[in-house]
Amino acid sequence: MIFMKECVEMVKRNYIQMRDEFLMHWKAYVFQSMFATIVMFLVLLFLTLQNAVVAASVGSSAFVVFAMPDSIPARARNVIGGQIIGMLCGLLGYVIANSTQAPEYLGYAIAVGLSIFIMVVVDMEHPPASGTALGIAITSTNWNISLGVIAAVVLLSLTKKIFRKYIRDLV
Repeated sequence: MIFMKECVEMVKRNYIQMRDEFLMHWKAYVFQSMFATIVMFLVLLFLTLQNAVVAASVGSSAFVVFAMPDSIPARARNVIGGQIIGMLCGLLGYVIANSTQAPEYLGYAIAVGLSIFIMVVVDMEHPPASGTALGIAITSTNWNISLGVIAAVVLLSLTKKIFRKYIRDLV
């Protein structure tokens, strides 16, 4: 019974803290979410539902850039470089999955593991890019997908740079 009472008090304190923070910074929450919405709309014009995993990865990048703009993974170098690494590793994973006697899942796993390895080695860590590697390993890529992802991450990074003085860390 005492444990339940402590849990209820903790939830109540967290709710009050969240409410107060939201009321203090509600414009930033709305403004930055709106940027992410606009960028994702433009991305989805290029990518079809067939490439939903890749689009989801770009959506994750939008979260990192607009909710955590001060974080290392939100740096333009990391966002753009990490996604390019993810695409290249995904392409390699696709080739492995479709050209060997090994199970196709091996190619998918290699794409993710290799993208992590390379991003860490070259200091371009961007976690959503491993999702891009997996998405491309599963579905392959073409110029529309590649250009769509590159345009999206450049647009994310440019929007962050242009509006930097108006955005803040939301987490």
